[in-house]
Amino acid sequence: MEIWIVRHADPDYENDSITEKGEREAKLLAERLAKQEFSTVYCSPMGRAQKTASYYLEKAGKTVVIYDWLHEFSGNIEYNGKRTNCWDRHPDYWTKIDDYYSYDTWLNVDVMKQGDVKRHFDEVCNGVDKLLANHGYVKSGRIYDVKNPNKDKILIFCHFGVESVILSRIFSVSPMIMWHNFVALPTGITRLATQEREKGKAIFTCLQYGDLGHLYAGGEEPSFQARWCELFTDDTRH
Repeated sequence: MEIWIVRHADPDYENDSITEKGEREAKLLAERLAKQEFSTVYCSPMGRAQKTASYYLEKAGKTVVIYDWLHEFSGNIEYNGKRTNCWDRHPDYWTKIDDYYSYDTWLNVDVMKQGDVKRHFDEVCNGVDKLLANHGYVKSGRIYDVKNPNKDKILIFCHFGVESVILSRIFSVSPMIMWHNFVALPTGITRLATQEREKGKAIFTCLQYGDLGHLYAGGEEPSFQARWCELFTDDTRH
């Protein structure tokens, strides 16, 4: 089985859609995806993901299944007297806390207990588990019981924050690592495949992460969205 996860195109956050640049990205993405055969297409309910998906759906003549849990991850905490999202934290803070590095303990950090992070995390994890179970792979600890071995190829349009949680669940790693040490730029394609070295037992391996080959092939410069400045003296984004 393969899972293709796509982040939406360059976003117009104010209108929950995509920019003119995002439209160019989405069209190049559609050209690439249309060369594949997907058994099922899933999408976030948010406008920027659905707009991105629309170019592919029209070109490929596909329908889509909308899941609410594919909405951008919305777990919030109380931090420095303000309510804010849980996953945008300065490195000097979170890297000093060992619990953040473990899938089993990151939710035990005091600040993570002050909001609704666990509820939203569980919602995504349950969604992922049910989706994969429907395709024949049932999570059992840190691996998957293979109930129906297959070569299904599914496509998911969503957002960087929730994509990181999806990968966190599938790989049983802390989402803090995925949020901070990886970045999927707009229309980046992440591709996973099952690996069944023992009959009936599988894990998912990452074949590609945030791949932007379609943009480079089309002469489109990748968006900077989700990146931070490389140097502190560079005011691109702090």
